Amino acid sequence: MKKILLLLADGFEALEASMFTDVFGWNKWEGDGSTEIVTVGFHKKLKCTWNLTIIPEKTISEIDVEEFDALAIPGGFEEADFYNDAFDERFLEIINKSGILTNRNATTYSHPTSHRIEQLRTFGAIVQNMPIVQDGHLITSSNPASGFDVAFLLLEKLTSEKNVKRVKELMGFEI
Repeated sequence: MKKILLLLADGFEALEASMFTDVFGWNKWEGDGSTEIVTVGFHKKLKCTWNLTIIPEKTISEIDVEEFDALAIPGGFEEADFYNDAFDERFLEIINKSGILTNRNATTYSHPTSHRIEQLRTFGAIVQNMPIVQDGHLITSSNPASGFDVAFLLLEKLTSEKNVKRVKELMGFEI
């Protein structure tokens, strides 16, 4: 079974996380059953951007990153303290272990009032101004609107195009 680490920082956007939990949940029960998503955070309770509180399945101290086949990180708002966790050394260590950003094409939130593009460059990424960017096994997106597409792309990388079509159909997406 392929395991996906859904890494959650306080202040994450619930919508962005729920797309992954739903797509991979549907796959586990109605698709080919070959994936499991595990929600992980620093705290036993996490507050989302819009004040929804969730309880992750595990805390970072309870996992071994090497057990996972994929990493998904929903974005969040600075005003909701997202970057307190997201820039914590332990959080960054998980990202850095995968070595995913250095000299890789990537995208991030690109609204004109945001300074996230410059932050992404500091991680060594080659920033692309597109909603979704794929560079090898790395998939990045620029906003919540692209979340389902990213979740389905990851599911396809871990399973098959045929399986993704089945899950999409069951979830009511036009295929």
